[in-house]
Amino acid sequence: MSAYDPKHFAAVPLCGARLDLEPLRLDHAAETAPALADPALHAFIGGAPLGGTELRARYARLLAGPPDPATTMWCNWVLRLRETGEAIGTVQATVVAGGAELAWVLGTPWQGRGLAREAAVVLADWLRERGAPALVAHVHPEHRASEGVAAAAGLAPTQVVEDGERRWEWHAPTSRREGAVQTLRPHHENGISGYE
Repeated sequence: MSAYDPKHFAAVPLCGARLDLEPLRLDHAAETAPALADPALHAFIGGAPLGGTELRARYARLLAGPPDPATTMWCNWVLRLRETGEAIGTVQATVVAGGAELAWVLGTPWQGRGLAREAAVVLADWLRERGAPALVAHVHPEHRASEGVAAAAGLAPTQVVEDGERRWEWHAPTSRREGAVQTLRPHHENGISGYE
């Protein structure tokens, strides 16, 4: 690929030191529903955990892709702990011409071990290697663990707060411009961001 272009993106298998990032499939819903069943995961974003049937329907919508795949691409992965084979969370990237928005969620039993950091770093590095000019994430300002995840992925907090979440950004040295990546959440259902 000669230039960064959203339509050339697709989730591919990625690996960290302890995690395998598997491109999302419908059958992942049966594994991830129990892993993400703790209502505490929704403390900062509202809502409630989805059961297997609802999560499968959500995954089907995500796999169907965005309304305009020529300008936006949704890339979704399930996090699998290599040591045990358990599906423990997800990471997502919504890729647009100006860069990508990252989101992550990790099941409560696996939090506090640096696994969300590992996944976010693997994802951010993959996007940078593919030429992303900017990366953003939205993190609740009281969620210190997720701020640590965003910082580990190379993002820095901005003064922008959208829907109660602080915008974190990274820009390639040649494209330093705050606000270069639009707020993407109204255009997709990808993002539960900020949970380690």
